[in-house]
Amino acid sequence: MLSTIIGKKRGMTQIFNSNGDAIPVTIVEFEDAVVVDKLTEEKNGYNAIKIGIFDDVKPKNIPKPIKGIFKNEKKGIDLPFKKVLKEIRVEKSDLDKINIGDIITFADVFKEGDYVDVSGISKGKGTQGVMKRHNFSGGPGSHGGMSHRRPGSIGSNTFPAHVWKGKRMAGHMGCKSVTIQNLVIEKFNAENKFLLIRGALPGPNGSIVIIKKAIKKTVKR
Repeated sequence: MLSTIIGKKRGMTQIFNSNGDAIPVTIVEFEDAVVVDKLTEEKNGYNAIKIGIFDDVKPKNIPKPIKGIFKNEKKGIDLPFKKVLKEIRVEKSDLDKINIGDIITFADVFKEGDYVDVSGISKGKGTQGVMKRHNFSGGPGSHGGMSHRRPGSIGSNTFPAHVWKGKRMAGHMGCKSVTIQNLVIEKFNAENKFLLIRGALPGPNGSIVIIKKAIKKTVKR
């Protein structure tokens, strides 16, 4: 049974329920996915399928090893090029029912009211100081203060004579894999190929998000 699909974050809006309450939702675009490869436990150590999604890619920008996944005369494979490839773990019994070239639609995996876990790459913010990165309060802001946004002392004395590992300091912020759990699919529009997920999703608009069935909840209350 498949439990994962890929979408593209397009922005946020709001909808209203029957009681007139405003519900913030994120718009996620999706397309039908194509099965481009199968991985077996005997050969690869685990059972999975590799799906391709989104057509907005130029063939000249695809490396030759990746092109061989879509076009392979020896294996008799002739599939359209896709921009995003993703492996999805499946059970052995489900793997036998899936063939290369099969089309997987969003409706095959999810429906309105399902709980999902959404993963994405958070917005990169470059190198930031301790006030933005760790919410430090900072020093006095008036004239004469010498440590407005400085981190303050970071070390100890003779012992341990080094900075403790994990010390909150300035550094790179964002651009990390983030997963938000237990979000609800509020609306699913198969005709226009978009869905509305309650709440905010990680990453900037236009970024790829991975939508999985929630591991903690299954049905909307």
